[in-house]
Amino acid sequence: MFVGHFGVGFAGKAVAPRASLGTLFLAGQFIDLLWPTLLLLGLERVEIRPGITRVTPLDFVSYPISHGLLSVGIWGLLFAGVYQLARRYAVGTATMLVAVVSHWFLDLLTHRPDLPLSPWSATKVGLGLWDSLPATLLVELAIFGGGLILYLRATKAVDRTGSIALWGLVGFLLLIYAANLFGSTPPGVKAIAWAGHAQWLLVAWAYWVDRHRTLSVATESPA
Repeated sequence: MFVGHFGVGFAGKAVAPRASLGTLFLAGQFIDLLWPTLLLLGLERVEIRPGITRVTPLDFVSYPISHGLLSVGIWGLLFAGVYQLARRYAVGTATMLVAVVSHWFLDLLTHRPDLPLSPWSATKVGLGLWDSLPATLLVELAIFGGGLILYLRATKAVDRTGSIALWGLVGFLLLIYAANLFGSTPPGVKAIAWAGHAQWLLVAWAYWVDRHRTLSVATESPA
């Protein structure tokens, strides 16, 4: 799951219009932004095994801190708590919590049974959508497209940048997604980790987009 998580971020704007798209992207991708750092620190493990699924060659050997269900719930509460302290926006806070936790449930659809329930549980789950490339594309692009439609209904560009930056972001996300699906096998785990950190640029891009768009219905300033 990749663009589907960003679809959740787009959709969040319709629920919490005062929340910035950048913060919504950060929430939806939070555990995938945490994961590369844990890889580099040796606290979590992934192996490259071409053919393990039809979609990705990655075997997620161990990632209970970032991708365990219990851990994701805790991360969601922490993220939402910090947001509430900073913005005092209850609807936004609830949306951030849902966005963080939604990441695990979307991954549940696509992953092999490799998602742990807790750091102490041997039980791992996953519905294995990655075993079918057409099904993966259908589900993930539907989530992404649905979220984008909701964002477009909730906002409008205030200048040319607000339109160009948004569609540039959408195109770049789809380009990365295609490269992940059809590109070459990653050269190593460190390369995967550093590429994962590059997702922070997408969060920054989303903040930029939102500064050049306004709500279709007037409300308070973004938070």
